[in-house]
Amino acid sequence: MLNFDAVIFDMDGVITRTAAVHSLAWKKMFDEYLHYREKKYHEPFHEFTHAGDYLSFVDGRPRYKGVDTFLKSRGINIPFGKPGDEPQRETVCGLGNRKNELFNQTLEAEGVGIYDSTVKLIKELLRKGVRVGVATSSRNCARILERAGIAGLFETRVDGVVSAGLGLKGKPEPDIFTTASDNLGVKPHRAIVVEDAVSGVQAGRKGNFGLVIGVARENNAPELIGNGADFVVADLSELTVDKMNQLMASSRARRGAVAGKTLDRFK
Repeated sequence: MLNFDAVIFDMDGVITRTAAVHSLAWKKMFDEYLHYREKKYHEPFHEFTHAGDYLSFVDGRPRYKGVDTFLKSRGINIPFGKPGDEPQRETVCGLGNRKNELFNQTLEAEGVGIYDSTVKLIKELLRKGVRVGVATSSRNCARILERAGIAGLFETRVDGVVSAGLGLKGKPEPDIFTTASDNLGVKPHRAIVVEDAVSGVQAGRKGNFGLVIGVARENNAPELIGNGADFVVADLSELTVDKMNQLMASSRARRGAVAGKTLDRFK
C-alpha cells in the first residue's frame, strides 16, 4: 500500500539536462546587457555569475520574473514592457525574450539531453499506478519534452504557457504544483514534489505537499534542506518507489509530531 498517489517533477535539471543551457543563456544575455550599460551609462561592469546571481535570483523563476529580480538586485530599473517585445528592446520582456532566443539557438544546435535515472524512476512509478505530472516555469516545456521523446510519460503539464493563461504565480509560490496536483485529482498531502531549485522546494513546502525531494546537482543540499526539502539526493538513481514510500511515511510522522507539539502549547 503506497502512502502517496502522485509525483510532480520539475523539468530543467530534474528530467532534462537543460539547466546548464539555461544558465549559459542567462549569462550571455545579462553580460551583453551589462556591457551595454557600461558603455551607455558608464556603470562599472560586474559579470553575471552562476553561483551568486543565477542560483540566487533566476533559477526556477518564470523568465520575466528572473530578469526583474536580477536587475533589481543590481539596482537597475527598466520598463517591464510586453511579452511581444523584440529581443533587442531594453525592457524586462525584451531581455527575457533575448535569453529565450539564445536558449533556443543552443537547443537547436545540440538537442535535448535527459537524465536516464529520472526517466527510469518515472517508468517505475507508472508501472505501480502512481500518477505523474511535470510542473515548470519554462515556456519551452512542451517542445523540449517532445524533442526528448518523453512527453507521453506525463499525465499533466503545467508550464510557463499554462501559467500565463491561468494567471498562476511563479515559484516560490506553489501555484504550478497545486494546479498539477488538482489536474491529477490528488490532494497535495498525498503527492510528492521533486525539485532542484531553492524557489521550487520553497513552493513545494508552501503548497503543503506530503514530501518535497530536492535534487542537489549544484552541490547545494544545505540550501535545499534549509528552504523546505524533506530529503535531498544528488541524483534520482538514489531513489526507488519503495524508498519514496518510506520517506513519505517518515515525513508524515515527523510533521504530525510537530503539529502535535504546536497544539500542546495552546492547551
